[in-house]
Amino acid sequence: MNIKNAYNIWANQYDTNQNQTRDLEAEALRAMLAGITIQRTLEIGCGTGKNTQWLQTISNLVIAVDLSEQMLAKAKEKITSDHVHFLQADITQRWTFAEEPFDLITFSLVLEHIEDLNAIFEKAVEKLNKGGIIYIGELHPFKQYTGTKARFDTPQGTQVVPCFNHHVSDFTTAAFKQGLRIEGLEEYFDDPAKTGMPRILTLLLQKP
Repeated sequence: MNIKNAYNIWANQYDTNQNQTRDLEAEALRAMLAGITIQRTLEIGCGTGKNTQWLQTISNLVIAVDLSEQMLAKAKEKITSDHVHFLQADITQRWTFAEEPFDLITFSLVLEHIEDLNAIFEKAVEKLNKGGIIYIGELHPFKQYTGTKARFDTPQGTQVVPCFNHHVSDFTTAAFKQGLRIEGLEEYFDDPAKTGMPRILTLLLQKP
């Protein structure tokens, strides 16, 4: 099953299923971006709007992009603000959805579905204002090493979304290649005491 079809099917149950990765990444994004106020945000992989609802509180404009039209339909049911615009797009293709530069670009649980990180980082930097920030929140590579992937249950059985393993150094190398500075790198655990394996990896990158 390809990525678009998988998320179209998943959309109807995405918000209601138990999903520790979804919920912890939402907490991580809010923690990493707390206290900032910006003009323009580009949200890549908005899904059902789990983070869009919060991003609109720190930004005057949010362009929220997703590959899945069914995920976008769910997001539009939640959010009707004139300051949020939803668009369907494939980020591996030309970014025609981003004509003007942004102050913040976010990637939430998206890059595990992208094989070539360098190409995406290059596109993002082109659309980022000087001093702008890129936020990345991903399933931690340690989890990937154990075989954990985005998946959901259907009457036909468990559906696994196509994913690619990325090491921490893959993210940092792609960032340095585009001249980005690492302003933050955090790991988030299921247990507040930080025992066991981290679930979420986050990075804050800045364009000098």
